[in-house]
Amino acid sequence: MRRNFTLLVFLCACYLLTGATLSAQTAEVIYHGGDVVTVDDKNPTAEALAVQGGKILAVGKQEDILKLKGAATKLVDLKGKTLVPGFLDGHSHFINCLQVSRQANCFSPPAGPGKSIADIIAALKQTQRKYSIPKGEFVVGYGYDGNALSDGREMTADDLDRAFPDQPVFVQHVSLHGAVCNSAALKRFKVTKDTPTPAGGVILRKPGSMEPAGLLMEAAWIPIFSTLPKPSEAELLKRFEAGQEIYAAAGVTTAQEGATMAADVALLQKAAAQGLLSIDVTAYPFITEAKAVFEKNPPASFGKYTNRLKLGGIKITADGSPQGRTAFFSKPYLTGGPGGEPDWRGEPLFPQAQIDEFVKFVYDSGVQLIIHCNGDAAIDMFLEAHEKVAKDRFADKRTTVIHSQFVRKDQLAKYVEYKIIPSFFTEHCFYFGETHLKNRGKEQTYFLSPMKTAIEMGITCANHTDFNVSPIDQMFVLWSAVNRVSRGGEVIGPEERITPLQSLKALTIDAAHMYQEERTKGSLEVGKLADLVILDKNPLKVEPLAIKEIQVLETIKEGKTIYRKGAVRSSAGN
Repeated sequence: MRRNFTLLVFLCACYLLTGATLSAQTAEVIYHGGDVVTVDDKNPTAEALAVQGGKILAVGKQEDILKLKGAATKLVDLKGKTLVPGFLDGHSHFINCLQVSRQANCFSPPAGPGKSIADIIAALKQTQRKYSIPKGEFVVGYGYDGNALSDGREMTADDLDRAFPDQPVFVQHVSLHGAVCNSAALKRFKVTKDTPTPAGGVILRKPGSMEPAGLLMEAAWIPIFSTLPKPSEAELLKRFEAGQEIYAAAGVTTAQEGATMAADVALLQKAAAQGLLSIDVTAYPFITEAKAVFEKNPPASFGKYTNRLKLGGIKITADGSPQGRTAFFSKPYLTGGPGGEPDWRGEPLFPQAQIDEFVKFVYDSGVQLIIHCNGDAAIDMFLEAHEKVAKDRFADKRTTVIHSQFVRKDQLAKYVEYKIIPSFFTEHCFYFGETHLKNRGKEQTYFLSPMKTAIEMGITCANHTDFNVSPIDQMFVLWSAVNRVSRGGEVIGPEERITPLQSLKALTIDAAHMYQEERTKGSLEVGKLADLVILDKNPLKVEPLAIKEIQVLETIKEGKTIYRKGAVRSSAGN
């Protein structure tokens, strides 16, 4: 009798366990009827994918996945569309999405209307009227690129004064490292003929005088920009939904805030605590703010998500932008400096001793370092600092050189040795290809963001938009790395073109590696987060030049739709 009772208990336990297992194997959602691009080398393609509890339950053949259908399972027929992993943003400035909704888009085509100075002024006037910005408040534009203007010259304060004689106006440079200001703005910023040009900065002067002409760059602009008045906290919190829409509409499920001030860290934390984040955001406080941030957020708190917000590490900026001729090179620009300076190589934002101190501070804190380096001399500065204080001791922290635009092959060899990650910016091939050819010459420009060489050397690479240097458009990023075509139609370094799959990896699994999140994101594998994107076409199957025309139809974060093309977005999910 006792033996039979024991057997009965055993059978009941098996029944309950089996029931629990069967219940656990019932999918909430099944996607089928289209291409499933997994970005998983062990299982590169599939016919269907099942989601449960915000994670991927199964991925494989349709007949097998449909066996996981329960009474409440939602079946999503892709109808020939393509499912890919959610995109991880290789580098951008997320906080800017809260501002640009009330600023004038001054990008040159195709990203904006700024073909000429007149076009930029028209966009500024339209923004001023649309939001009824009173005379005492700034009218702001973004995306200014003097190299792309049909006028053949830089826009000046005089140009802006004619349209805005009494109202402060500035247009941020496309690099985000400067701006063109009108006279009212220069007066507000206290920049006059007597203002000395700071080390590492540029104040463009009117010909034959010391009067500021309007353009401020790098160390002459960044301190001004960091102290500009911002909308109230309540207003900024209201903008989070619309701001995240910019990312979600491009299929981005993990965004980067790439140079965060202490006040912005507090704002992001407040938004996260209020449940306002529908995508994951990783913030990197700027080096000059690091001590203040560490006071409230010790290094041990970094690297962990709380309500979709993670403090990822610390950001250092070593130099400026190549298109603005403020990136730091080992050889002079062919066109001189922004103000006509001869034998101009650009300048670092900080001297070597300061870079050494910054790098040591970040490494000693034990958090990840990301460092902005465009010119090869700036990369040399970082590598020198790294070799002094770290060498290979911090490989597990995924030190990342943001941009690495004009990295040399000998420097890439050191990336391999020290396990350093480049987050490239291949969109420069399109937006600034002709500018770089003029400023740096063919040999160096053709090795711009050399993704193919880096991959062949065994380096894991990310790719990015640097929003709002360029728009958040991951299909355009993918296209740019595959084709490397400039505005004028020239292929900028044909030997550095990569395959569509390699380019897709740079936006998914390889970007996840940069974030130290490859175990939970970046590919469609069982157990990973159900961060998904539905595209109208398969980027691995269309003609390479057609990749940029692919549309994001739906973005799913942990199983919940956060964007659907043509639909009104709801923060509540599906």
